[in-house]
Amino acid sequence: MPTKILLYWDIQPGSESEYFEFMVSEFIPGLKRLGINSPGVWYTAYGSSEQIMVSGITETEEHMKYILHSKEWTRLKEKLADLVSNYRQKVIRATGGFQF
Repeated sequence: MPTKILLYWDIQPGSESEYFEFMVSEFIPGLKRLGINSPGVWYTAYGSSEQIMVSGITETEEHMKYILHSKEWTRLKEKLADLVSNYRQKVIRATGGFQF
């Protein structure tokens, strides 16, 4: 069954430049290398939710579990943690369309 990961966070003030460089050069390419397909990134311009939402899909729940226990995922999350706050994630069944 296709599985989707949803990630949410706020960019730490003063880290914007380093954050965007990391996202473009490491984080999104890293998701793709791990096998997370169709990564999408949304920015909240107005409202009280987190600034950023990222999503991606794997073909199976087992593959998602494998990714979330990998050394590469841990490395990406640790580097991201230096640049963001209010991080949270959830894994859900992918049903198509916009899910949050």
